[in-house]
Amino acid sequence: MTTETARDAAGATTGLSRSAQKLLTRARAVDSRRPWLWDSTLTLFWTGAALVDASGGWRNTAPDPTVPTWLVVTLSLTLALPLYGRRRHPTAVLAVMACAALVSAASGAFLQAGYLQLIPLFHIALARPPRALLWSFALLLPPLLTGALRFPRGSWDQHVVPTLWTYALVALLGIAVRSRKDHTAALVDRARRLEIERDQEVRLAAAAERTRIAREMHDIIGHNLSVITGLADGGRYAAAKHPERATQALDAIGTTSREALAELRRLLGVLRDDEQEAARDPQPNLDDLDTLITGVRKAGLPVRLDARDSPTVQPLTQGAQLTVYRTVQEALTNTLKHAGEGARATVLLAYTPREVRVEITNTGAPAPKSPPGQGLTGMRERAALYDGTLESGPLPTGGWHVGLRLPLRHPREESPS
Repeated sequence: MTTETARDAAGATTGLSRSAQKLLTRARAVDSRRPWLWDSTLTLFWTGAALVDASGGWRNTAPDPTVPTWLVVTLSLTLALPLYGRRRHPTAVLAVMACAALVSAASGAFLQAGYLQLIPLFHIALARPPRALLWSFALLLPPLLTGALRFPRGSWDQHVVPTLWTYALVALLGIAVRSRKDHTAALVDRARRLEIERDQEVRLAAAAERTRIAREMHDIIGHNLSVITGLADGGRYAAAKHPERATQALDAIGTTSREALAELRRLLGVLRDDEQEAARDPQPNLDDLDTLITGVRKAGLPVRLDARDSPTVQPLTQGAQLTVYRTVQEALTNTLKHAGEGARATVLLAYTPREVRVEITNTGAPAPKSPPGQGLTGMRERAALYDGTLESGPLPTGGWHVGLRLPLRHPREESPS
């Protein structure tokens, strides 16, 4: 067979399999919507077949062909009509049919309709506990033994053993179909749970991203607007006596505004779906603290930076540096907003073998009592991301204090043991 012939044969087989699968799916859909339709059709078909056999064909296999016709018809109907309830009450259906089969064997009719007991036996194996099969075989054995003992034909096992094997194979078929259905249902349930988990992960990721964006925008806009406000107030007072200082304030306002717009464009550019290569400028780090403090000083707040470095610790990661930067930025912004005139601020950055410590204090009036806003919440969230802690509160001598601690790992802890 050539390659093309084999490919065509495989394609034809696949097409036939798909067509059969579609037809089977449609039949199952109809059966799930109208189960009575299939039950009625099956019952009427086998009732007709049993009655056809009762019209005279049963005598071809009957040990006693003199059995009354009315008894044969009654037994045929008793063996066929209960099939309508085989799915809902298979054990009861089998019990009724077994009684009819027992009478058929005892009378010598040996009706072929007795084999219809295989149908409720299949449904018992399909839908009932395994022990129900024991009761089923207990119902099926008496007719077999009665027929073999009352009308022996050759050795008794020639009549009993093949029929028992048939019953066993049908029961195994029902168990196999049940196992496959259970496996398919388990796969469907797992797929459904995975889909739910995926949707939950997407929602959680979206919520986390919204929180991050809100935190970033609050830090960017809040700080820069506070600096611009301070510069504008200082420029207004300086305009009358020192025009050159007013000009410097306006220049600083322009510079701060442009920096804020650039940061916002960077943040919003990453969110655009149509820009796969959105600009991703480096986030602020500890090297930018001097620039930050210089801008705050221009806005009118005297700030002293005390940075104590230690060469025995690992440098901070980019994310941890951003956390330190945003914490200092937010603390100084709050000082600009609430500390009042004459306030001074101090920023202490110190390393220990196990942590980095940041202390921001001011000598102005304490912040007004109000529910915590986005700033304090954002600082705590940033600290928690790196297993750090953040404390804030008024000082006993007046002013406000913000303390950040981020854990570090000593180089000796990272070396392999």
